[in-house]
Amino acid sequence: EGHSDCINSIAYSPDGTRIVSGSNDETLRIWDAQTGVCPLFGHTNFVTAVAYAPDGHGIVSGSRDGTLLIWDVQNGAQVGEPLRGHRGRVLAVAYAPDGSRIVSGSLDETLRIWDAQSSEPIGAPLKGHNNWILSVAYSPDRTRIVSGSIDRTMRIWDARSGKPVGEPLKGHGGYVRSVAYSPDGSRIVSESDDQTVRIWDAHSGEPIGEPLSGHENIVESVAYSPDGNKITSGSWDGTIRLWDAHNGTCIKTMFPGECRWDPDAQCFLTVARSYLSLFIAHTANPSAIPDDGWLRTLDGGLFLWVPPEHRRSICGGQVRIPNNEDGKLMYMDWTTIPHGKDWTKIMGVEGSDKD
Repeated sequence: EGHSDCINSIAYSPDGTRIVSGSNDETLRIWDAQTGVCPLFGHTNFVTAVAYAPDGHGIVSGSRDGTLLIWDVQNGAQVGEPLRGHRGRVLAVAYAPDGSRIVSGSLDETLRIWDAQSSEPIGAPLKGHNNWILSVAYSPDRTRIVSGSIDRTMRIWDARSGKPVGEPLKGHGGYVRSVAYSPDGSRIVSESDDQTVRIWDAHSGEPIGEPLSGHENIVESVAYSPDGNKITSGSWDGTIRLWDAHNGTCIKTMFPGECRWDPDAQCFLTVARSYLSLFIAHTANPSAIPDDGWLRTLDGGLFLWVPPEHRRSICGGQVRIPNNEDGKLMYMDWTTIPHGKDWTKIMGVEGSDKD
């Protein structure tokens, strides 16, 4: 069985073999091609944020119940006691690149840094935002933390001292819902309710270029590809956009959701409500199905009709997808589908003129 309510957060394991999701049904689920789905129970309210440890052995989750929980990936067991310290729901979590620390952001307008081994808070809460904190991320060298807030700003923090670095990053006209560092740590990407994506110089805090525009509603999530060459953004307008990270050009517009890149940069995962989808990035072309359901040849001829329930996307190659309907994993190998002249290979001659 799959989640029974909205999915709020997703994350890939570092080796790309598993996916963790957190939901309003108060569970986490680990999706694995070999073992299926294992729900993790422990929170007493919506699971609002999840993140994998860099070594792939642990998961941290944040909840509307104000706690964080750490989980053992191998057996699904909760590790230690709940991490308590926030005075409101936990809205964002992230591991340091070496896995030694966890940072969380909360409705209580603070960030907290935690020891990932002892589950103890490190230092005092990080204060500077004047509204809910919706997103957090560590820099690749683990010396900095960036946070995004409902106060429409981002802040950069010294990860060791917990002190703010420089002035708030201002430029968005709406809530900053998602932030991420580029793989080399030189840039930060952010998205906002103002329907734009922005790229920033991580050292000076200055915006780079103009806002990336094109979405027609709130932009919910943003992520760099592991090679740093592309950015994905997911919006409430029902689309995902794939951007060139260097010049800000929109490469492709696709289907909706929160975005997470597979570590090998070949595909990325998206979620919209209770749906999970996997897209192949090297083609950047999961074909949208026309309203009438017909895929057509280059000359306009009818090729294949797709039922309404399967029209979310067509992906190239063999992909592993958590089933939208029942939560089970399934393989879809599009390379073996007969098409063109190959249709004759599956058309039999059995029957009669009366059939």
